[in-house]
Amino acid sequence: MVGIPGVGKTTLISEMIRRLKNNNHDATVVGFGTLMLEVGMENGLRDRDHLRKLPISEQKRLQNIAAKRIAAYEGTILVDTHAFINSPEGYYPGLPKHVLDIIKPTNFISVAARPEEIYNRRMRDTTRNRDHITLASVKEDLDVQSGMISACSIITGSPVKHVLNSEGKVDEVAGRIISMMGL
Repeated sequence: MVGIPGVGKTTLISEMIRRLKNNNHDATVVGFGTLMLEVGMENGLRDRDHLRKLPISEQKRLQNIAAKRIAAYEGTILVDTHAFINSPEGYYPGLPKHVLDIIKPTNFISVAARPEEIYNRRMRDTTRNRDHITLASVKEDLDVQSGMISACSIITGSPVKHVLNSEGKVDEVAGRIISMMGL
């Protein structure tokens, strides 16, 4: 499951897990960036927001380690990640082919929201050290996300579902995704 910061992806995943557990379906959430951060911190990385500023070669190394850890999980795994990293070199795929080859995803879910909602949510988030954004940059990020996740679908042959997570609709969207996944 991918989504740019502010689409409500983590809230959506939490609701999906709650529903799945209430229906006696075991599912695990794995934060791809969290796994990368854990490995990075073992090697001197300071914080999560510094991850995207690492050289691409180091990001690839951390991605490989995280992907191998994810591949070791069994059962229903929801991977919470981003379709791209806005690095100093440009947009770098969050799920490049070498990662897809390791984790072998069966479905992709691309979460979006109206750009104004995303902008407002990010402006209220004081827990992270984010780059300055504009409404135009949010729209561009949504376009890049759509292209990146579509490419992942083509590379793997796995379906992609684009969902709009509008303000106050997390219950409805979670239900649609669970149904779409056949769970």
